[in-house]
Amino acid sequence: MRDDNATLKLPAREIPLPRSISETARAALLQGANRSGLSLPALDDMDAWRDHIHAFDDTLRPAVDLFRQNANLIIEQEHCDGLTLYQVRPESSALHDKRANLLLHGGAFVYVGGELVIIPAAVAAMHYGGVVIAPDYRMPPDHPFPAALDDCLAAYQYALKHFEPENILVSGESAGGNLAVAMLHRARDSGLPKPGALFLNTPAVDLSRAGDSIYVNQGVDLVLTNGVGGGPDLYLAENDPYDPCLSPIYGDFSTGFPPTYVRTGTRDLLLSDSVRVHAALRKAGVEADLYVGEAMPHGGFAILGTETEEDFDARADLIRWLSKHWPA
Repeated sequence: MRDDNATLKLPAREIPLPRSISETARAALLQGANRSGLSLPALDDMDAWRDHIHAFDDTLRPAVDLFRQNANLIIEQEHCDGLTLYQVRPESSALHDKRANLLLHGGAFVYVGGELVIIPAAVAAMHYGGVVIAPDYRMPPDHPFPAALDDCLAAYQYALKHFEPENILVSGESAGGNLAVAMLHRARDSGLPKPGALFLNTPAVDLSRAGDSIYVNQGVDLVLTNGVGGGPDLYLAENDPYDPCLSPIYGDFSTGFPPTYVRTGTRDLLLSDSVRVHAALRKAGVEADLYVGEAMPHGGFAILGTETEEDFDARADLIRWLSKHWPA
């Protein structure tokens, strides 16, 4: 391979279920292998994308109802300069909890909008505590870059008005991880203080598709069965994919970043994004930890329909880390 156009050609091969993981994790992978991928519209058919997003999100609405009925959760809705934010906290927590978790949801930049952000916010509140602030940031196809990033920065400013910076955890998964890192680049450049901690769960920090695993793990990641899909392209629109506001891996990490925990898996399509952002943080002198789950796909095994011992272990490891960097 002597230039950027060279490719490594491999023969067709069969990849077995690994014996290195639990039986429940093996069952989750088998369940994922039997799922069919989403049929995505053409990138230039905006009406079809609106219908597609609406249909996908409709499948998640029953979960919102379940969380709203959960007596152990307090769910509130706030509005700030046109931005809707959902606040979720455990009923058992102190009324004036001093910790905030600014959670930027995943969903390929296009899914899980509106009240659906309650789902990841409620899960985070139950697992990690604190007051979860989940902005319903604007998304394509109607609102490409920089709408989502503008909204996430506004949500961070909102959090800073109500919580001390050192008590704020910023967390983002997948597309939300992209927005979390890009937002902190912009927050620093705007003179805002850095938060106390950052959690990135399989972040999509490079929309230029330069990473290795986006090709090596294609077809192996049973969550991202369509690859990165069309959502990032709709968000990117006609902008430069190497712009640090779009691909924050190319930004400056020397200042503005708190201790960071990055989670990924060996079968994650975005493994390379996670590894590279961890390395960039470490190179810049930022305290950063990397958790790589064996055979874990994008976002964890639970997304495939079965919560596994590996998911429990990953959660427990993060809780131990948060006890040091985001203490109660």
